[in-house]
Amino acid sequence: MTKVDFGAKFDSCLRYVQLSKINLKGNSKVTALSFCSDDESWRVLEKDVQSLLQQGLTDRTKMIRVLWRSTPSEWNIMDGFSEFGSSPLIVGVMLSLLEKSYSLVDIGPNPENRDEAIKFRKFWGEKAELRRFKDGAIAESTVWETETWERHTIIKRIADYVLTKHLLLRQEDLTHVVDQLDFCLLVGGQDPVSSSGALLEAFDTLAKQLRLLDDVPLKISTVQPLDSAFRHTSVFPPEPHPLAYEKSSQRLPNFAATCVRSLEVMIQLEGSGNWPLDPVAMEKTKSAFLLRIGESLEDRGMFVTASEDEVNVLTSGYSFLLKIFHERGLVVQKQAGDSNIQSAPSEDKELFFRSQHSSMINGLHGIYQAYGPVVRLAKRWISAHLFSSFISEEAVELVAAYLFLRPFPFHAPSSRVTGFLRFLRLLSSFDWTFSPMIVDINNDFNLKDEKEINENFMLSRRSYEQNPHDIEPAMFLATSYDKSSEAWTKQSPSKSVLKRIASYAKSSAELLTNLIIHGQSGQYTWECLYRTPLSNYDAVILLHKEKLCRPHHVLFPAEIPNGKLVIQGKPSNDFHPYMPLSKSVVRSLHDTRDKLLVNFDPTAYFLRDLKCAFPVTFKLWHDSIGGDAIGLTWESSKKRGRDEDDEAMLDPTSILKEVGDVGKGLVRSVHLLKAPKLE
Repeated sequence: MTKVDFGAKFDSCLRYVQLSKINLKGNSKVTALSFCSDDESWRVLEKDVQSLLQQGLTDRTKMIRVLWRSTPSEWNIMDGFSEFGSSPLIVGVMLSLLEKSYSLVDIGPNPENRDEAIKFRKFWGEKAELRRFKDGAIAESTVWETETWERHTIIKRIADYVLTKHLLLRQEDLTHVVDQLDFCLLVGGQDPVSSSGALLEAFDTLAKQLRLLDDVPLKISTVQPLDSAFRHTSVFPPEPHPLAYEKSSQRLPNFAATCVRSLEVMIQLEGSGNWPLDPVAMEKTKSAFLLRIGESLEDRGMFVTASEDEVNVLTSGYSFLLKIFHERGLVVQKQAGDSNIQSAPSEDKELFFRSQHSSMINGLHGIYQAYGPVVRLAKRWISAHLFSSFISEEAVELVAAYLFLRPFPFHAPSSRVTGFLRFLRLLSSFDWTFSPMIVDINNDFNLKDEKEINENFMLSRRSYEQNPHDIEPAMFLATSYDKSSEAWTKQSPSKSVLKRIASYAKSSAELLTNLIIHGQSGQYTWECLYRTPLSNYDAVILLHKEKLCRPHHVLFPAEIPNGKLVIQGKPSNDFHPYMPLSKSVVRSLHDTRDKLLVNFDPTAYFLRDLKCAFPVTFKLWHDSIGGDAIGLTWESSKKRGRDEDDEAMLDPTSILKEVGDVGKGLVRSVHLLKAPKLE
């Protein structure tokens, strides 16, 4: 049984407080009711609100529910009638197609229809205007001009205008839950998704150039973007970098980011029987092709950084990382009758999964426009609570996709806040131990496929009776391209980590529900959803914010936790996230470009070095999107394995000092909160 409540059922919730003071005593229309406590009289105001909203929102909504619980549930007859009407009025709005719901213009009657035109102008007041449209028609209309990334607030603007105009409500007594979580997606007060058009144009330019290359031994047949920015699910899609344009470009501001993130692009070459079958030789051949492609693009005016490991192309303001996918390994594998493509080269297998995943998610976003914003909020939440190391972004996208594909008992969400609430509830309530999550995006599955998935799932759970704490994958996500949940969750999260994620999700869902229905109270605000308690870790590493590659993505600077200070470190002078661009730089543009750090992230390299230095000593919890704190939890002695490790753990401060030394220049301080348990 699934609880159906206002917060989860409706795409948007409006809440009006102080109705007893404003509507009942200050509005002549309502005072005509003589403050009768009869239910029918109290319902008149509900009907008026619903009528006004339906008239104002027209076909933008498919359902509006207004509820005013005028009698407090704890009301005592001895208190008299002073408390009547003190409860807020709640309005639930279910949106129709988003093309209609987020339309910028409401078209009214033709001015020749005099009575209807007068009625329209009376209702809309100063918002009404006479407009001529592209088809030559002239009609009364209202226009709600807004930035593209703010179009989800149009419903709020219309409802606010109508109710403040016709019911004399004060703006401060009105709360419309629509954009309260947008703060975690903004950079400089604006959503970077607004630059997605430039990104798609840059990719199209690159793809066209790649297909036109005629000096490469094999012609390029397919070019596919793999980064989440292209499927509208990146929390912070990259913005154009002034040094990533063609060599002739001179667009230089005063400062530019030192680090630029590359967007992965998959290339397929035309078929040939001359490819080597040996995996090492195959990878070397791919590298040779990529280097040749890089040279050709550089001859065409693009800026290329190349090595045997990777080739990055800087063009149109963005950096693209080129990868070659070779089907031959998969074809050989299928001929051998192995449908799980286990023996294919690891990179080809990964690219195959990512290619299939990107295509499906991109198609899903084309059907459900709210999907992208919901996933962005979900990914930001995962990272903010330091789960980045344990759950991939593809897994988050699939869990969110499940909400839209199987929304029962609801309709598919049409707003980001409602979708995010359902994501948190699904994450916390799904029976991960005994049920596979089947994500059938294209309705590909038949009974045979479902049987195969269930068999794979049962096979993964055979070890449950022997060791219920160590089953893998703990999160079983089945798709048409991955029926055994091998791609995204085979190694992580573990059962214990998944339990922790579910616990956090449950707590956040309860807080979010309370915020939607009752609003902020005291210290419990919308920001709390993205603040994680550092006291839940055994040790905490704080980083110098000014040494992160993207310090402007940090949501809340970490506070110093209560614990023993083990070590403090000074910031390094070798790295700065921003580089100055003076006029003299224009003359040496090539040298300045050489200072760009492509795909460099100090935090990622620090975590890699820690995992190498302490592979079984502790778990590392971090925020890959914008965090300046790393949580640390001691591993059990069973996982550490050796007796000498236990002896070393008797002095955890010495280990934490080594941690600080590994991150010298980046680590601000290290704090010990709990000593490890020795079993």
